[in-house]
Amino acid sequence: MTPTLARQHLPHAGATPLADRRAHARDWVEIQERMLVPLYEAVYERLEVGSGTRLLGLGCGAGLALLMAASRGASVTGVDRGADERLPFARERLLPGTWDTHTRADTWIVDGSPREAAAAPGAPAYNLVTVFDPIGCAAEAEEGVEEQLTAATPLAEHGAFVVLAGWGPPERCSASSVLRIAAKLADPQGDSSSWCPSRRDDLEEVAQRCGLRPDGSGRVACPFGYADMGSAVRGMLSTGLFDAAIGATEQEQVDKELTEALHPYRRADGTVWMPNVFRYLIARIP
Repeated sequence: MTPTLARQHLPHAGATPLADRRAHARDWVEIQERMLVPLYEAVYERLEVGSGTRLLGLGCGAGLALLMAASRGASVTGVDRGADERLPFARERLLPGTWDTHTRADTWIVDGSPREAAAAPGAPAYNLVTVFDPIGCAAEAEEGVEEQLTAATPLAEHGAFVVLAGWGPPERCSASSVLRIAAKLADPQGDSSSWCPSRRDDLEEVAQRCGLRPDGSGRVACPFGYADMGSAVRGMLSTGLFDAAIGATEQEQVDKELTEALHPYRRADGTVWMPNVFRYLIARIP
């Protein structure tokens, strides 16, 4: 996918009815979002995220990554556009008093662009900017990330860390074979922008175009595990990477082909298990 496998918020292509978007947003929160927890944990551990961290999360989606940083004592600001219905979950999760007694007052969720985050009360100079939405699934998704980073850079300190995430090598990502169904259905001629395999230097190229200085990288195992086939289908659909396929064909066909593609990963007890590897790049703002 693109956890940018995409907009972990995975990119959304194609028009989807509001009711379906809301259902997908809830499935994302209840089923799919937690699959990227190992990625968030690895990055936060490596960068020693804690009480001195002032984090700006771009494409924050439903806010699980922000919540994990806040639980370490970081002040967090999440920026996204609420069109995909995920942002209300971030607000709900991060409101003071809703999840534990240590919720910080310096937490904001911004529906809009990074520039609007500068208007948040007492907005700090950020020392960590994250883009956990996996990069590399579509050209327009990369362009959106670059636009956000360009707007966010002036809000951060010189030397601040920037973290970009993306899919690992296709041969290390079982989900790649499933996501090829999305591309095939969206455009049988193979020209679809809904999904394509990640390239080795996707993250480095984005960093270079945004004027960032690479300062380390890593790989993290993020297996996708589901209680049953129905949960697996709902989880994969919640990424948004099948929206274009649904628009080009119909929901029933997408569900059928997605189920068939997931079948090799169904285990004897009925659970579905897909090993995946994600990459992250740590860069600095000069």
